[in-house]
Amino acid sequence: MANTLPVNSDSGTEEDEEIEPKFKYKRIGSDLSNILNTDVVTCSAIHPKFLIFGTFRGRVYLLDHQGNSVESNLSNGDRHTHSVAVNHIDVDPKGEYVATCSDDGRVNITGLFSCESNQNLSFGKFIKAVALDPEVKSGVRRFIVGDDKLTLYERNLLKKLKPSELCSVEGNVLAICWQGNFVAWASHIGVRVYDLSEKCSLGLMKWEVPAQARLENFRCHLRWSNANTLLIGWVDTIRICVIRKRNSIEASSSNLPGFVVDPISTFQTTFYICGLAPLAASQLVVLGYRKDRSPNYKAQRPLLCVIEYKMNTSEEVCTDSLTLRGFEEYTVNDYSLGCIIEENRYYIVAPKDIVVASLIETDDRVEWLIEHNKFEEALEVCSHGSTIPRLYVARRYINHLLTMEQYEDAAKICLRELGNNKALWEEEVFKFVKCQKLRCVSSYLPTSDDCKLDPHVYEMVLYEFLKFDVHGFLNLIKVWPPKLYDGLAVINAIHDHFQKQNANELLESLALLYSYQGDYESALRMYLKLQNKDVFELIRRFELYDVISKLIIPLIQLDRERAFKILLDKKKIKPEVVVHQLEQNQEYLYWYLDALDKVSKQGTFHNRLVALYAKYDRTKLLPFLRRSNDYVIQEALAICKREEFHPETVYLLGRMGSIVEALNIIIHSIKDIEMAIEFCKEHNDEDLWNILIEESTKQPEIVTKLLDGIVDYVDPVLVVNKIKLGQTIPDLHKSVVQMLWHYNIEEQVHEIAHKIQLTDYFDTHAEVVAMQRRGRQVTYDKVCPKCNRPVIVKDTAPPNGLTIFNCGHIYHNNCMLDDRCDQCLDWDSILEDDD
Repeated sequence: MANTLPVNSDSGTEEDEEIEPKFKYKRIGSDLSNILNTDVVTCSAIHPKFLIFGTFRGRVYLLDHQGNSVESNLSNGDRHTHSVAVNHIDVDPKGEYVATCSDDGRVNITGLFSCESNQNLSFGKFIKAVALDPEVKSGVRRFIVGDDKLTLYERNLLKKLKPSELCSVEGNVLAICWQGNFVAWASHIGVRVYDLSEKCSLGLMKWEVPAQARLENFRCHLRWSNANTLLIGWVDTIRICVIRKRNSIEASSSNLPGFVVDPISTFQTTFYICGLAPLAASQLVVLGYRKDRSPNYKAQRPLLCVIEYKMNTSEEVCTDSLTLRGFEEYTVNDYSLGCIIEENRYYIVAPKDIVVASLIETDDRVEWLIEHNKFEEALEVCSHGSTIPRLYVARRYINHLLTMEQYEDAAKICLRELGNNKALWEEEVFKFVKCQKLRCVSSYLPTSDDCKLDPHVYEMVLYEFLKFDVHGFLNLIKVWPPKLYDGLAVINAIHDHFQKQNANELLESLALLYSYQGDYESALRMYLKLQNKDVFELIRRFELYDVISKLIIPLIQLDRERAFKILLDKKKIKPEVVVHQLEQNQEYLYWYLDALDKVSKQGTFHNRLVALYAKYDRTKLLPFLRRSNDYVIQEALAICKREEFHPETVYLLGRMGSIVEALNIIIHSIKDIEMAIEFCKEHNDEDLWNILIEESTKQPEIVTKLLDGIVDYVDPVLVVNKIKLGQTIPDLHKSVVQMLWHYNIEEQVHEIAHKIQLTDYFDTHAEVVAMQRRGRQVTYDKVCPKCNRPVIVKDTAPPNGLTIFNCGHIYHNNCMLDDRCDQCLDWDSILEDDD
């Protein structure tokens, strides 16, 4: 925007951060510059079609908005000029007629391109204000002139002017502003509004007289912002008034106008007012003149201020200080402000300079925000109708952040703004290459199929991480899809830059890269070097069961539980392969076969397991020998004898039938009489019992245990007879008593059982007899199977009775040939009914 500014513009604040300007400024040149070289502007009128300026020499100029002269009746002759400075100019809404007045006492009504309604009036006194009828009509039918009174001039049917005095004036009329039926005008004491329809004044708004000055020494600035709202700016006070119709209560009072003027907001400014115009709802554009002077007692630069007003309060939204030509020599009345409200264009008029202030357009805002490094706001504005591409702003933003060394933020902007534009991504990434900050952008690079960059880009990022951040390198290998880059090239780069201090991260990276390339054996070896348990996940995910046959021992060393989970699944790897690999480590073989025995019913390796249990865990040997039949008993017996595992040897000898040898081992090696007794009970062999009794009587201390244990199996007399006369047997009395008590109890049990048996027999017999003797129901529908006639007829006794079998068939006695049922061959007992 700086290139378009004809003046120095600032925010009006001393803070370091500039506030975004609301206006852009442009000085009007062309033919206007030539006019201002020889004359000065004293008043102006701004119309959507053109500009009109009155000068100190009494001339009136018509120009277009670029400052070029436009030929019109104002250019012809001296009839339309004044002899002294022009005080005021007014233009009709159509832009066909112009009214001017001056201190020479003349009022000129001039058609710009027609002379039909031209008027030249002379009043012989100072005329400060004139106003044309704002109603759109052909020709000028009415206008108002202000001197020491307010007068309305109307053209009658004979085209003659008829003056009507509207109102007397306190002093002189200083300003007039006409809108519809309402005329606002200022005198030496204040501002009035006149209602042309009711032909009455709506009241006087007195104005505060400034200290050490006279009110008439300041121009009063009047402007209608709409049909009912009047803006007044005078000295340093602004008042916003609304013309409204009186309500029913107010209208009940007699002799009051139908409308009333309501001031809705009144506030003071820090400067003198040189003009005001509406901007937006509750906002005004105000041209101001600073009250204080410069150090050399010169006037300071004028202000263009945007003010937001509320009820009797206001706030300056922004303020620009304007450097106009000759501003140091001007007074407050030398400035004026014109506007084209529909276009939000404001004309700052000074004696030697005319500047146009236009609301900042979207593109201008974006450019200003970019110049002031406010890129986020610029991007936001771009989204609301700017012709500047958003990507242009975004790339400027990225460049700025890189310059400020805010690399992470720059990378985030890349992600947010570049989208799936592959070419732009690659261009911006190379900017990070120059700074050696590819690491900052790595997390934001696109990796999807929608926007996949050249593999070289990803490889550059990986090389930088490999050089400066090995841990980050590993993370990228884990996160990035392997199809983004050349995996073999990255593997070679790792080997070329292998550093022992980062061995773990590099080995894991190699493992991942090898797996991506399908070289799973190399990947597994890398994991095993690392002792990284992710190897099991790799095996599971890619079903590398054929690859691990040579790596079984390292896998068990890494995690026995997870390794066995794989090795015990016969569908994944055969037990024969595992056993062959574990031959070199017998303990691992023992662990494996022990675990395999728990999940497999096959006894292929049970013979091996006997020796392994004997070596590593004897507690499992005997239970194993008992439950398995898939080992060679002779080999197992040899191992147990060699290792002197007597319980296991006894069991195996028992299975082989060498029960005598087994009993001798129990008696002489194990020396456990209870075990010997149980062994004899298990086999219940008379010769075994005799051997046990013979050996026991040689040891008096175990005779009583033998007596206690042989009850119900061997006659205790045999033991007693083996006891030598005079031999001392510890606790013999107690054992004999207990034995006799036991036999007594047994006798009583047999007796009671016999009684119960007899009682049960007789009870059962009685039930059978009662059941056999009870009557049976025979119905009329029963038929003799032999003769096929009903067995009974109603009211007639069956001849010779009936025979009923337990199977349910019923025969006439006469039809019976033998004592059996022909239908089912039931040979059970027969019940006869004689009735």
